[in-house]
Amino acid sequence: MRGWWRANVGGLPGTYWYLWSGMLINRVGGFGVLFLSLYLVNERGLGASGAGLIVGLAGIGGAAGSLAGGVLADRWGRRRTLLTGHLLLAASMAALAFTPWLPAIAVLTCLIGVFQSMAGPAMVAAIIDVVPVADRQRAFNLQFWAFNLGMAAASLLAGLLAEIGFALLFSLDAVATLLAFLVLAIKVPETLTHRDGPAPADRSGLGTALRDRSFMTFVGLTLLVATVFTQASTILPLAMKDDGLSGSAYGVVTAFAGALIVVGQLFVPALIGGREKGRVLACAAAFLGLGFSIIALADGLAVYLVAAFVWTIGSMLAAPPNAEVIAELSPAALRARYQAVFYIVFPLAAFISPALGGFGLEHLGNGNWIICGMIGVAAALGHLGAGRSRERLVRARRDAEKDSSGVPAAVQG
Repeated sequence: MRGWWRANVGGLPGTYWYLWSGMLINRVGGFGVLFLSLYLVNERGLGASGAGLIVGLAGIGGAAGSLAGGVLADRWGRRRTLLTGHLLLAASMAALAFTPWLPAIAVLTCLIGVFQSMAGPAMVAAIIDVVPVADRQRAFNLQFWAFNLGMAAASLLAGLLAEIGFALLFSLDAVATLLAFLVLAIKVPETLTHRDGPAPADRSGLGTALRDRSFMTFVGLTLLVATVFTQASTILPLAMKDDGLSGSAYGVVTAFAGALIVVGQLFVPALIGGREKGRVLACAAAFLGLGFSIIALADGLAVYLVAAFVWTIGSMLAAPPNAEVIAELSPAALRARYQAVFYIVFPLAAFISPALGGFGLEHLGNGNWIICGMIGVAAALGHLGAGRSRERLVRARRDAEKDSSGVPAAVQG
């Protein structure tokens, strides 16, 4: 046990653990958006399509927030970006708890997306700043583990709180976000060291990332997968409601998925080690599509749990190679900008998924989940096609960097 602790947990800097703790607190309390679609249907009388459109506004705001967070994290600082995003998110969530007017709810939903997404690129950049290169894989694995531990706890709490009232649900989300803000404000220093402004290449960083064909192909395939996966937090509660299941049943499904990741994620690197990342990502997309297509057969909690088991295998397989591909394709000087572009995938999926999923559920019924399965297959085929060319590009870039350093590639590799 002591050896496992040293290999997986020990030796990471104190600042990393405060960043980790702030994220965990925020995730445990991050149950507001999980049940926003149910709130709009049950409390505000909207249909699935209308609720999906409003929840999707968080995705539009999130796309802007991701870009802003990446740029601000490099120019303004990691600490300021994290604190600003958390404080404004807490205020927006508190306002949502006591706002009855639908247009105001729509605006607040969009703002929640902006402020929630600001933190992602800044958090990743801060971790890279403080964690030595040799420990980063371990640090990010623990971050992903904590994220899902928090989501599992949030899902269980949200199911119980939704039975009491949505105002309490949103208010406690705001309180948790404020607690995370306090941890970061008190314990996390500024980790950005180059205060003399960005290098000239940095000023065109977003454009460089957007023009990187291999990177943007990877981003596009990730968007397909994320659009399917986001159905779990936006449309799945409505499907379970149609089958006569309560909000607490949805909490059980999402908590089960999170618990699987908490138990199994640390074993994934050994399972996929040495395999081509394109093939692993293709396998992950196929599992994800299969899991969501199983929902078409669901009429009770047991089948929903089976579906969650299958799609969670896909999400666990995808996490390590996703992080590796971004690291390999990102120039060191533009890492935060590449992270910002990659993070756009998730708010975009948060807009596309409920908007199309709400329409699909309302008008196609179980056909919505068959379409999700087809998207997963398409993403799997895309990863198989793009993976090998991406690997060749990465090897060519490494060889060029070795040659430019003046040390023969054969000596270095």
